[in-house]
Amino acid sequence: MQHIDLVIFDCDGVLADSEVISARVLVEALGHHGLSVTMEHVFRNFVGQSFPKVAQKIRRDFALDLPESFEAEYRTRLVEEFAAGLRETEGVSAMLECLGRRACVATSSSPQRVGRTLALLKMERFFERVFTASEVRHGKPAPDLFLHAAKHLNVQPKSCLVIEDSKAGLRAAQAAEMEVWRYTGAAHFAGFTAADIDTPPGIPAFDNWSAFYQMAPELKKVT
Repeated sequence: MQHIDLVIFDCDGVLADSEVISARVLVEALGHHGLSVTMEHVFRNFVGQSFPKVAQKIRRDFALDLPESFEAEYRTRLVEEFAAGLRETEGVSAMLECLGRRACVATSSSPQRVGRTLALLKMERFFERVFTASEVRHGKPAPDLFLHAAKHLNVQPKSCLVIEDSKAGLRAAQAAEMEVWRYTGAAHFAGFTAADIDTPPGIPAFDNWSAFYQMAPELKKVT
């Protein structure tokens, strides 16, 4: 991994242990509009995608006429829940403290949500820039967001390592021809078997941040 110059981190489910909170808020919000979906359905079908895309899929798949105010109401409730209970994925700050490479965030979250998330977790200092799907035409699983981040930071795609949890993110990184690892230690993976998680062949997966430098000790800062 000596060739890696930039590590690109997804936010939700990688830095922030937020996907269970987000899914619960979405399930409750949809319930208010007469639609009953499970947390598992949310994890399998919506994780890693921008909220506008999620809302579009819900409207299409369930023929549900969500009001225009739905997204704003969801985000307001999510901010409240994050303030009350958001935590980092266990050990990620300690790992970031030791990272000896440039780092940025590339996420499907809105600029407001990722900004709030990183502020709550006190993580802004670890990253040169935060890139969001609002900056590109096509979000994950298209490669646009990762390529945009690499271009902006003047790093070749082949010199980037992406850390993702969602299949949409994994496909985006592969399409960008970047190295990609899958982090499966967040709470939304609890109770799922390796077969359920179904990491694509050839992608390294780990569920504990202590394994990060075991997998690539050369990425650790020299002290």
